[in-house]
Amino acid sequence: MTDTPHQADDKRRGAFTRFLDGVEWLGNLLPHPVTLFALLAVGIVLLSGLLGSFGLAVEDPRPAGGRGVAEDGMIRVVSLLNGDGVRRIWTSLVTNFTGFAPLGVVLVAMLGVGVAERSGLLSAAVRGMVLSAPRHVVTVAIVFAGIVSNTASEVGYVVLIPLAGAIFYALGRHPLAGMAAAFAGVSGGYSANLLIGTIDPLLAGITQEAARLIDPDYVVVATANWYFMFASTFLITAIGSLVTIFIVEPKLGDYDPSRADESVLDKNMMQPLQDSERKGLGWAGLAILAVFGLMALTLVPEWGVLRNPETGDRINSPFFRGFVVWILIFFVAGGYAYGRATGSMKTDRDVINAMAAALGSLGLYIVLVFFAAQFVAFFGWTNLGAITAVTGAQFLQDSGLTGPLVFFLFILMCAVINLSLGSASAQWAVTAPIFVPMLMLIGYAPEVIQAAYRIGDSSTNIITPMMSYFGLILAWATRYDRNLGVGTLIAMMLPYTIFFLLFWSGFFFLWTFGFDLPVGPGSPTYYPAGE
Repeated sequence: MTDTPHQADDKRRGAFTRFLDGVEWLGNLLPHPVTLFALLAVGIVLLSGLLGSFGLAVEDPRPAGGRGVAEDGMIRVVSLLNGDGVRRIWTSLVTNFTGFAPLGVVLVAMLGVGVAERSGLLSAAVRGMVLSAPRHVVTVAIVFAGIVSNTASEVGYVVLIPLAGAIFYALGRHPLAGMAAAFAGVSGGYSANLLIGTIDPLLAGITQEAARLIDPDYVVVATANWYFMFASTFLITAIGSLVTIFIVEPKLGDYDPSRADESVLDKNMMQPLQDSERKGLGWAGLAILAVFGLMALTLVPEWGVLRNPETGDRINSPFFRGFVVWILIFFVAGGYAYGRATGSMKTDRDVINAMAAALGSLGLYIVLVFFAAQFVAFFGWTNLGAITAVTGAQFLQDSGLTGPLVFFLFILMCAVINLSLGSASAQWAVTAPIFVPMLMLIGYAPEVIQAAYRIGDSSTNIITPMMSYFGLILAWATRYDRNLGVGTLIAMMLPYTIFFLLFWSGFFFLWTFGFDLPVGPGSPTYYPAGE
């Protein structure tokens, strides 16, 4: 008997759900995330000693004499299982921890968020915005906000993702589904945006240097991928929203508040706003407008103090490089204004106590970061990430593909490499000198190559512990489910990765080769050498 289309769809969904359950089960067999990172750090040390004893090395694709390039032009495994390695580990444990980039950003941002949270501003704002909104509109808005937040660097990670959990909880939905939607937008849609972000000039500079190995005068500008990334914003918003609504949220099921840390469950989340709260929101709005005015004064005028002092550039400037300071000011100003209006904050002592309470809630994250920072540092010292990237690139080169279909393999290769090299700029710095000249020689422009790279890099950010903020998301999530493990988080995010890779790659192929559209202003699709 032949199944009806509806029955066939149910079977496919059931098979996919069982697959995700299997991923979750396997992942949760792993130890506690803190223990896992500690074991991984030890494992990297032992692996470096083993591979170092074999003299494992690959040819460095970067130009001779460049930063970090050995005199013999080889990338070698650096063993940490010897005297030099032990001494380096022993003297760097503290600086690995204190120098871990996300740690300072999170701590500074949380000082401000703590004031806004303790004053009641966040609770009132969430209730005022979403309690009367259609549920699916909220999902779309969260994914979209996550993508756009990348313009402001780390704001999405430290503010939007935990806020999305609170929003979903306020609506009677599973808070982890809200966090997943925001995480998918912020990190899975990392390269999509309506505006040029801080990552654009950084990647463009790396691409330009790689392109000049073939054409010494080639120039790649920061807007090289703007058209394609602008359009991708709406694609990723749609995919992220649909995956949340039809896959992630149904799989998570009904939320059990007994599994949560009580401090994150606001008992008044479903209550309508009181007159005093509306008054407080008004004063907070005025304070936030004043902050926006100050931001504009430091960036918009020619004499803006936070523009690039050498070039006058607004994007590659202290304004965006230090954006976490604006997050701090934004929430302190809004939170204190709200607190003064409602009576929840009267003196500076109230502000200080709010900041202290916010940092006190990050205990698990700080412990996790200590071990995650050691693992990331050890991995970087050993050169294992760079060797993985070069080996993957060589595999692509040996595939023999020269037509547009080579980009599907290229995107997949970048996605896999991203699992071991979490930083977009670090990964591209190693792989661009291989991929860009290779694909230029078969006829494709550096701008198109860079756009394809960004798809692969973004899509697997949400499932790799090597991504700097993965530990932070895990810490946020455990506040809603104290028993949550790495496997649950990866299984929750894996559908986004799969659908992003499939549909974003297809969209790239249609945009570039189907409709022959440029990926950015003045960006060619083909390089003359291949014509």
